[in-house]
This record gives sequence, C-alpha cells and structure tokens, in this order.
Amino acid sequence: MVKAIVGANWGDEGKGKLTDLFAETSDVVIRFQGGANAGHTIINPYGKFALHQLPSGVFYPHITNIIANGVALNIPALQKEIDALLSAGVPRPRLLISDRTQIVMPYHILFDQVEEARLSERQYGSTKSGIAPFYADKFAKIGFQVSELYDDGVLAAKLEQVLPLKNTLLRHLYHQPELKAGELLSDLLAWREAIRPYVADTFAFLSQAQRKGKKILLEGQLGALKDPDFGIYPYVTSSSTLAGYGSVGAGLAPGSITEIVAVVKAYSSAVGAGAFVSEIFGDQAHELRQRGGDAGEYGATTGRPRRMGWFDAVATRYGCHVQGATAVALTAIDVLSYLDVIPVCVGYEIEGQVVRDFPVTTRLNKARPVLEMLPGWKTDIRGIREFGHLPAEAQAYVRFVEREIGVPVSYVSNGPRRDEIILR
Repeated sequence: MVKAIVGANWGDEGKGKLTDLFAETSDVVIRFQGGANAGHTIINPYGKFALHQLPSGVFYPHITNIIANGVALNIPALQKEIDALLSAGVPRPRLLISDRTQIVMPYHILFDQVEEARLSERQYGSTKSGIAPFYADKFAKIGFQVSELYDDGVLAAKLEQVLPLKNTLLRHLYHQPELKAGELLSDLLAWREAIRPYVADTFAFLSQAQRKGKKILLEGQLGALKDPDFGIYPYVTSSSTLAGYGSVGAGLAPGSITEIVAVVKAYSSAVGAGAFVSEIFGDQAHELRQRGGDAGEYGATTGRPRRMGWFDAVATRYGCHVQGATAVALTAIDVLSYLDVIPVCVGYEIEGQVVRDFPVTTRLNKARPVLEMLPGWKTDIRGIREFGHLPAEAQAYVRFVEREIGVPVSYVSNGPRRDEIILR
C-alpha cells in the first residue's frame, strides 16, 4: 500500500506533522522531489525540528527513510540535519539514499544567488538553495549522479565538460571569479565518504518492499500551486510537487499510489513572489502571522515572514483536484479562534466576471477576491479531540471548507503537536 501526503496550496500547510503522524504506522517513508529549499516542522518528545531533506519518518526506529531519485541532494545540508538529530538525542535514523539521486553542486547555489541579484525587482523569490540551476543541469544532462561519485574517471571527465560552460557565464554575465576543478573535486570526494553508508539501489529495495506488502508513505514538498506545470508559473519550484510525480520521483509503479491525503491550511500563507489573491496586509496580516503555530508564520528554511491571506476555496479546490486527493487534512484551524468573523475567498472577479475555476497566471494576476463572511467561535479549541466537541461555528467552518473543495475532510488539526488532531 502506498499513501502520499502532499500540499494543496503554496506549501507550508503543515505536511510535516501529518507525515510524522502517519509514519508511525508505515514501514517506509520517502522524499521524492525538491531539496533543501523548504522544510517540514515537527514537534515531538525529542523537541522541535525543521526537516529539509530527511523524510519525516526519521524519529521512528522501525522506519526505513529514503531520499529518492527525484530529490535535489545537498550533501553538506544533509550532514547538518543528521547531526542536529543526533545532538538532540534522536537515534541514528535508518536512511537510504538512491544511487540515482543527483547532487546540488556549490555552483548551483552560487548561480541561484547571482541570478536573483541580476533580476533585481523581477526576481522569483527563490530561497537561493540552488534548486532551479540544479534541475536545469539535470535535464540538460550535465548533473552529477550519486553513483558517479564512486568513479574517479567519470568525475574528472564531467568536471572538464561542465566547467567551461559555467565559467563562461560567471565571467561574462555575472562578473564572478571562475570555478576551479581541483576545489570541486575535493568537495565531491569528501561528500562521497560522508554518504557512503547510506547509498543504495532504492529501486530494488522498494520493488521488494511492495512485493512484501510493506506500507509506504510518500512525502511531498511545497504544494500544488508551486508545481511547474499546474502552479502559478513562473513563480513556482523546479520539480513537480504533485502526487502523480511520486511514482517517478520515488521509483514506484504507476498506479501504486492508492491514497492521497492533500494537506490544506484553514487560512492561506505563502513564501515567495507571484499572485496570491486572498492576501491581506498590514496589522491584519501581522496578527495572523504571529498567531500561526508555535513560532508564527515564518519560513522553516529561510526564516522569511510568510505572506498571509484568508482561506482560498478557488485555489484549494483546484489544488486538491490536481493532486487527485482522496482525503483532506485541514490544519491550523485553532489559529482562527481570535476572529469574530472569518472571511473566506469563494470566487475570483476577473475583468467584471466572477469565476470559481482557478485560472492560468495571466488571468490570475487580474483576479480580485470575492469574500464570504463566516461566524467565528472566539474560544480556544486546542486540546479538543472529538469533532462534535468543537464549537458549532468551528464545525460549520470545517463543513463549509469540505463543501467548497468537494473532498472529505478526514483530519482536522487544531495545534502543531503530533497529538493535536481530530479524526473524522
């Protein structure tokens, strides 16, 4: 059985907590796309953690955690993550890294930084983690695969092939010092020793796991609206954020994913540039941001304050649809408890016409929110474990969301901790 947990919005929906919750009854947890450019925040008895590349099953000794072939592997960042877990008393995780995974090179991060600087006010809001240059190289067939780390001849030949391209850009477009093959080779040789204990043929491992009927959990990064095909292009990430990509990014048979849980936040938040129709500003946004979670709404990777908005039924319905959601987990509903009235975006007005279908970016940029006001409940709901014990207004809010998106809301999260959840 393969279950996928993915985001229906812009990311930051609370997927880490849900993955942590579902991991307890899983045998394998897989990161299948993205890199160190986003994080999942998890609060458990060991403490509070922001995982970036490690799958969220690393806190359970019975789980095999896989960094799969679709991931952009930043090896120094991964070392820091593992060290942070060990220093907090977490047992060393059972971790496998696919030998087909490709590596974020130091120049990928450099190019990400200098290109955003060159774009100035036209930049895409990158986390500057090297993700776009990494995936560009992967599909241009000049990336470095983990398996290649263990062949000195291949490494030397590929550096000789790639560096003239990179140095031409650095010298003539970005006016930066050129890269040196010796320094890069030294980094690669050190990295291969750091990850050697974890490297494996994860395709073969997963084929065997499926034959044995193991429970497999796919963990998505970011959300549907950051997908390069179906998101708010070009203000998107550079790998597919959709559950459908999970079979490719992890190495599983198409059709093997039988359950897709789309994580949806009870309000909206986003990091980075691009259209954000239900966005709010000023004191209103600041208060919602400060109340969001234990540490407020700030990026787990960058620390940047997130852009805030009301729940967007148009975007969320679309996000659930493109994810193929079979169930929804609605998170952070407790954050809204301070409001007398809760605005919800139920449509977009574009050039005088109200639409309910999520449009392409050129039309999205012209959209204005159509808001409906729902009554608030004005009481703290953290700690409640039965749906029927929620205030009537909170129950009505959940049912309203469910009707709008057309997918069952099977889980309601009313706090950041693992046990603060209601099963419906």
